[in-house]
Amino acid sequence: MTDDYSQRAQDLVEAGRFIDSRGWVPATSGNFSARLADGRIAITVSGRHKGRLTQADIMLVDAEGRSLDGQTPSAETRLHTALYQRYPEVGAVLHPHSPGSTLLSRLLTKEVVLENYELLKALNGIRTHATRVTIPIFANDQEIPRLARLVNDWMDKHGDVHAYIIASHGFYTWGGNVGEALRQVEALEFMFDIESRLHGALTA
Repeated sequence: MTDDYSQRAQDLVEAGRFIDSRGWVPATSGNFSARLADGRIAITVSGRHKGRLTQADIMLVDAEGRSLDGQTPSAETRLHTALYQRYPEVGAVLHPHSPGSTLLSRLLTKEVVLENYELLKALNGIRTHATRVTIPIFANDQEIPRLARLVNDWMDKHGDVHAYIIASHGFYTWGGNVGEALRQVEALEFMFDIESRLHGALTA
C-alpha cells in the first residue's frame, strides 16, 4: 500500500472515532471515503463499526466503485463515486446516520433551509451568516444507482449543494479532504439538530 493510501486510511479511522464519539454512527451505520492522488478511492469496508476502525477496515475501489482488493465495500459506494465524478475537487465524502438529520427528515419532506446561522461559515465557500442554504431530502432507496441518479438529476436542475439528506437514514457531505468534510459534518449536524427542535416545537 502507498503512503497516500495509509494517510487517507488513517484520516478516515480518526474521523470515524470522532463521529462515533458524538453518537452519529450507531451500530455499523455510516460510510466514509477519501480519494487518492491516483484516482483510486479508499472507503470503509461493509459492516464495520465506525468507532473501531483500523486500516484493515479501509479498502480500495476504482473510480466506478469496483473492489481492487477483494473486500466488499459499503453498499452505498455508488453515492460516493457519483460525488467524486461530479466534483473533481472533492477529496473526501462522509456519511453519518445522525439523530438531527434523521429526525428532521421525518418532520420535513423535500428540503431543509438553513438561514442566518453563524455556523454556515463552516461550510466551504460561505463567508457570512447572512446566507440561505438549501439541503435537499431524498426518499430512501435500496436501489443505490437509482438514488445516485436522482441526486445527480436534482443537482443538474437546482445547482450544487453542500450536503443532502436521505430520509430516515442520514446525510452526505463532502470536502477537499477528510478534515474539511468532517468540519461540515459537525456544523451541519448542529444546525440540523436546532432545526429539528424548531420544527418539532412548531408542529407539536
